[in-house]
Amino acid sequence: MLEVPIVSGYGLTECPANAYNHVDDPDAVLATDGRPVEGVEIRIVGADEREAARGEEGEIRVRGPMLFRGYLDPELDRDAIDEAGFLRTGDLGCLDEAGQLRVTGRAKDVIIRKGENISAKEVEDVLGDHPAIEEVAVIGLPDRERGERCCAVIVPADPAKPPTLDEIAAHCGRAGLMRQKHPEQLECLDALPRNTTGKVLKSELRTRYGDAR
Repeated sequence: MLEVPIVSGYGLTECPANAYNHVDDPDAVLATDGRPVEGVEIRIVGADEREAARGEEGEIRVRGPMLFRGYLDPELDRDAIDEAGFLRTGDLGCLDEAGQLRVTGRAKDVIIRKGENISAKEVEDVLGDHPAIEEVAVIGLPDRERGERCCAVIVPADPAKPPTLDEIAAHCGRAGLMRQKHPEQLECLDALPRNTTGKVLKSELRTRYGDAR
């Protein structure tokens, strides 16, 4: 077994190595996604374009010496970089009182159900602890009554004994997830669709299961 310490970090192709923890940090700090590295600025911006308060969720925006110069298609740059020169990452998160970054999800992974925002990642984290679920992806699907409904697409640990929607709801309740965030639709697959880097292709799942109800 390799006795190698593991720390969290945050980066992306357009601006890598934005935040890291240190191996000597306490567990509470190691549970975050790190503090900004030297020369990097991280802002959390709300939907109204104001800078969020500490602990408040919003879009993560970053600026630093490693920020890319732009896309090959310059038309894409207008949406990628804000007026202050920060990259719009499309990731959601917050900065705590100590300045530690906590990534909470993707802006596109927010499900808007009856006007309430539901983080797909929050639901995925809960369902990922269910012993009968090997893998899970949570998506929002169009719904005539609710606007969107929460759908859990799972790979069962035992294909012969997949969990039911009621069993999943009971698990969510025990985990303290609010009732309005419980999945309202359950789909099972042998494997989740992924791209060459291993990222789940949620767009394919939305297309496959996206008939409005």
